[in-house]
Amino acid sequence: MENWKGGVVGGEGYDGYDRLQIDRTGQAEAFDAIGDRYDEAFPHKEGQLASGRWLAESLPAGSRILDIGCGTGLPTAAQLVTAGHRVVGIDLSPTMVKLARENVPAGEFRVAELADLGELVASGKLGGLTAEPPHGPGRFDGIAAFFSLLMLPRAEIPYALRLLHGLLRPEGLLALSMVEADVDDFAIPFLGNTIRVSGYVRDELRQVVRDAGFEVAGEDSYAYAPASTDVPPEIQLFLNCRRRA
Repeated sequence: MENWKGGVVGGEGYDGYDRLQIDRTGQAEAFDAIGDRYDEAFPHKEGQLASGRWLAESLPAGSRILDIGCGTGLPTAAQLVTAGHRVVGIDLSPTMVKLARENVPAGEFRVAELADLGELVASGKLGGLTAEPPHGPGRFDGIAAFFSLLMLPRAEIPYALRLLHGLLRPEGLLALSMVEADVDDFAIPFLGNTIRVSGYVRDELRQVVRDAGFEVAGEDSYAYAPASTDVPPEIQLFLNCRRRA
């Protein structure tokens, strides 16, 4: 039987990382305050829709997909459910989770931190799965992580990616997006609130992803100007990844 240590197969993931050193105050509260204004401020999501379509079409119908940082459930969870997949979504914000449940009633959504995923899945508290056969480790066929890892400090991102690697079946798919920026835990104004974000230039992002055990099967980038004037224009990077066995 595989060893689930720290919530991920073989002791990968958050083992050895002191999450208490990171100040997370205000992140969830900011998104609670934003609520459904998020979709109004970011109305054009061509890159996210394209990457979500790749994930939906590359997996057989009925695949189990984890949506990390699901937000309001739009567009990704709705897109994946419409394509016939089973979606489990998590978000730090209770308000976002409430909206996701309303927008995508066929999905399963709960308030959770990314770092807690391994423990939740191993205990059977997420999607009704446990660490025992027949599910075993790597029970998700695909993972969507659109603009969720950028909410972490850079020191945490490799641990988070290894956790995702451990939660995917061999050859499972990861649709990942980040904003291209050379910043680490940097405070920015965001729809009347303040959040902290991290980013990489694209070569560094590719390397971090590969080091975590993924191959990059496809890549795209989009210049994006949010509707809100207090959020600066950005370059969005989308990586379509496959877990190496």
